[in-house]
Amino acid sequence: MSNPQRNVRTLSRTAGFSLIEMLAVIVLIGIVAGIVVQQVGKNVDKGKYGSGKAQVQALAGKVEGYALDNGAPPARLEDLVTKPGNAPNWQGPYAKESDLKDPFGHTFQYKAPGEHGDFDIIFLGKDGQAGGDGVNADYGNWQ
Repeated sequence: MSNPQRNVRTLSRTAGFSLIEMLAVIVLIGIVAGIVVQQVGKNVDKGKYGSGKAQVQALAGKVEGYALDNGAPPARLEDLVTKPGNAPNWQGPYAKESDLKDPFGHTFQYKAPGEHGDFDIIFLGKDGQAGGDGVNADYGNWQ
């Protein structure tokens, strides 16, 4: 007959995981989670960049609405939110304060008169600096 104590000892040694096995699994889970978070972060930036480009076009429409009412584009974007002294036919507000910031939290660049038309609205991308490529690239309402 076999010894019942001996079978219990053998069974208890093979039934659990060692500390090394547990650490290996935790490290692998951490690596996979890091890769997933990095990829999701890139997609969020791409989404924000696309939203910024759409926001430029929407803001350009609001500037054109102001220009139709007042005969010329505003001197600055803030004139879409609060009435300036030189806009006798102001029918605004044409925009909300939050419309003047891009999805990355930077203010849009604005020039009136612009180099590409009556006005230029420029989205500077994620970095908020002129130039760059990818999600840091500039985008203007004339593009």
